[in-house]
Amino acid sequence: MPGNPDDALFDDIAAEEERMAAEEQAEMEAAEAEEEADGVNADPNDPQTVLAVLDKLKAENEELKDKTLRTVAEMENLRRRTAREIADTRSYAIANFARDLLGVGDNLQRAIQAVSEEKRQSGSDEFKQLLEGVELTERELLKALEKAGVTKFNPDGEKFDPNLHQAMFEMPDESKPNNSVAQVVQEGYKIGDRVLRPAMVGVAKGGPKFEDVAETNSDAEGDATAPQEEQTGPDQAREDQAKAQGG
Repeated sequence: MPGNPDDALFDDIAAEEERMAAEEQAEMEAAEAEEEADGVNADPNDPQTVLAVLDKLKAENEELKDKTLRTVAEMENLRRRTAREIADTRSYAIANFARDLLGVGDNLQRAIQAVSEEKRQSGSDEFKQLLEGVELTERELLKALEKAGVTKFNPDGEKFDPNLHQAMFEMPDESKPNNSVAQVVQEGYKIGDRVLRPAMVGVAKGGPKFEDVAETNSDAEGDATAPQEEQTGPDQAREDQAKAQGG
């Protein structure tokens, strides 16, 4: 009956380990024999021997120093990586749970938006109390999410970013910068620096380049905030001249 293949594999591994150990032991013995031979033949009082020993000790010291520095650097990198992973775990551990709660918040918001202002005014006291309870529940939910690091963002007017926004449709509009967010269908959410849910948006098409509009607005703001030089009119000039003559 043939033997177990795993046993044969383990036997091969054990044999290889024994061979490597034997080779390592032979190398060590050869090195020790060489050192002993050098010690026997060399004169300890010979300056050349002393210098050779010093050079060897310096080389070994540098090698040990290099290994120590490498080990310290590796341990520091490991410490930083571990600290970062722990921080990420704490920050993003609830990401899936928070994402599920966003759907609950969306349904509460839809229920509130479904009630017209006329119904708010003409409804019974019980209806108003019910609506107030739904609004209070939505506020408390958003407050709890914010306490856990979840924040809402509205990208209206910003440049479209596929990392933050999900394009639902395009809107031909020459009055708005091309490739900018023209309409926000649903606001987005972040947890820390990560996108928990992208904002659903409509993207403007056909207008000027976003960069050109942004640069123009920046220049206009700079001109508006720049200090204005005082201008002297004709009347002020005559008054100043009269004062000078009178002085």
